[in-house]
Amino acid sequence: MFCVQTTFGQTQSFNLSASVAGATGVGLQASKKAVNSNRTFKIKAPDRQLSPLTGMTRKHWKDAGIYLLEGAFRHVKTLDDPMSFTKQPGKSYPRDGKPNATEKMEGLCRTMFIAGPLLKEQPDLTINGIPLGKYYRHQIALMLDSQSITYIEPRTKNGGPSQKLVEFGGLAASLLVAPEIFWAPLSPEVKAKLYATMMSYGDGPTIGMNWRYFNIMILSFYKSQGYKVNEPLLKDLLEKSLAQYDGQGWYNDSPYYDYYSMWAFQMYGKIWSEFFGKKYYPEYAAHLEKNFDDLQDNYPYLFSRKGEMIMWGRSISYRMGAAVPFPLMGFKTNPNINYGWMRRIASGTMLQFLQNPDFLNDDDVPALGFYGAFEPAVQTYSCRGSVFWLGKLFLGLLVPADSPFWTAKENEGAWKSQLQAGKVYNKFTKKSNILVTDYPNIGASEVRAWCNSKTVGVYQGTENYTRLSYNSTFPWQADGQNGEVAMGYVFKTDKGSWEAMRMFAFKGYENGVYYRDGVFASNDQVKLNLAEITLPNGILRVDRNVSSETATIRLGHYALPAIKGNIKRESRRIKGHQVEIIDNGVYQLALVTLRGWDKTEVINAKGLNPVAQNSSIIDVEDHFVPGNADDLYITLMLWKKSGQKWLDTELLPVKEINFTPDKGIVNVSFYKGGPKVIDFNRIKIAPEAAK
Repeated sequence: MFCVQTTFGQTQSFNLSASVAGATGVGLQASKKAVNSNRTFKIKAPDRQLSPLTGMTRKHWKDAGIYLLEGAFRHVKTLDDPMSFTKQPGKSYPRDGKPNATEKMEGLCRTMFIAGPLLKEQPDLTINGIPLGKYYRHQIALMLDSQSITYIEPRTKNGGPSQKLVEFGGLAASLLVAPEIFWAPLSPEVKAKLYATMMSYGDGPTIGMNWRYFNIMILSFYKSQGYKVNEPLLKDLLEKSLAQYDGQGWYNDSPYYDYYSMWAFQMYGKIWSEFFGKKYYPEYAAHLEKNFDDLQDNYPYLFSRKGEMIMWGRSISYRMGAAVPFPLMGFKTNPNINYGWMRRIASGTMLQFLQNPDFLNDDDVPALGFYGAFEPAVQTYSCRGSVFWLGKLFLGLLVPADSPFWTAKENEGAWKSQLQAGKVYNKFTKKSNILVTDYPNIGASEVRAWCNSKTVGVYQGTENYTRLSYNSTFPWQADGQNGEVAMGYVFKTDKGSWEAMRMFAFKGYENGVYYRDGVFASNDQVKLNLAEITLPNGILRVDRNVSSETATIRLGHYALPAIKGNIKRESRRIKGHQVEIIDNGVYQLALVTLRGWDKTEVINAKGLNPVAQNSSIIDVEDHFVPGNADDLYITLMLWKKSGQKWLDTELLPVKEINFTPDKGIVNVSFYKGGPKVIDFNRIKIAPEAAK
């Protein structure tokens, strides 16, 4: 048996600093902080008794909904004007500069998520001189007029699923929850035409993912109104949607796990049950109710202490829509639910964006991006009106005012009662293999989830999924053409370009160690065994390079945006190990190379970060040659708030590492806490990772 022992103070490490301009790709944009923040949402007369943390009550939620609609209706001067907004430069549609009825349909149907609950309580609501109820009904009629610029034609006989199905599904949800506003006042002629057009889509083909709910909502609404519908199809779609449930609140969206589990499966399932299912299909409703209740296991922990959501997954421009399950919990009283915490999360998520000066573009409509416009996070299926999917959060206003969601005193829940400073907490979901982590020291949350894509598509194989983890405090940064990478692996291809690792195979979560295999898509001979351990102030990565070809590999820490002037940098050596620290005046990031890396770089990037134009990252690099004695990469990725000094014991919490190569076992001991054992032999490269 050949055993290699590393005791700190003996290992050599290398340092190379560089400044690389990372603006890459056509149209890459980063948000620019608005000079004038007067357009951000202001909480009038905050209620610090009921909501001591945010000041937000049900009344303020209604104010927030009106605030968003005021921006949208700035573009509407008469009842005939479509809900159409300024095209954002980049890949969003329409890209041909021509009028597009589907684009206008998105703006109309998605703003209804906000308008519907408000109109139910105030039917005569008027914004910018436009009576909202009358406007939406008039626009529905125009959508059926073949002479109108907003005309939506019925699906052709052989037509497949399209964006029109998506929007009609959303419209059906609004019709279902507010028929007295959007449906009952329509003329018999309009009702007949709307039924024919919507049913041509609802009783047609769909996609085997969250899209099934669009058909479900259309079929269900018309059944509730006494129309003849295809009930066998409705039941089939319900059963197939239920079959996608993988437990602990998560649905498999063929094959992704992301916020679509929440703002699609769980949201539509709950709305369907409350407004239709319990009456017509109580057995299906009971299944959906149980799945919804399972959310309590881990979903609240996916949000930061302040209620901030993580930038993760496709369609991230939908933003706060991710928090819609929390208010919907208020449809019933459950003594096991901390409603004050649920409202704190939901209100915090809302304010995360409404009070960010980049959120609205100059036209008072939310940008396509995360905080502001950010092209790397935009998909080609989105138009400007797509952002109003975030309006789903306001469906929470359908929950009665006397619900405990609205009446309970706001509190920090587990962050106050369970999650203690100086510790780290993990929640693992067994079938979806999601790991949710909470870091009390900085109040951040983090997630690790599925990603396995051979190719790069509209969202497949992109930074929306390829990061090793996603953190509420450090939003993901786009990769650069010169190898700039944040919280991910890249390797240099034979063509000289840098390719991100996007093919991961989950192997297990045992004793606090999260195991995956990683293979590079263009060359399956370049591959790694990945293992990570969460720490109170960061992450310990213990990765093994099992490539059979020579390769240059890079790994990056999270990125820091430059939001308070230039980012400061500091270099140290502790017991022979290189330490790089960057500080943006709000947070500090530190990377410590313990083993295996040739060099460390601090890279200054431009146009890659969703928070600021300029940013910095710490990357490490290795030129790997098969047969080298050392194939192990051991890296500490740490963080803390600015202004706090780093102690050597914080930068080097690991006491000793013992690696037994022939057994594939790494023993790690810490100055504080028990030891960890990483067993790579239990995670041999899985065949599916190399497909």
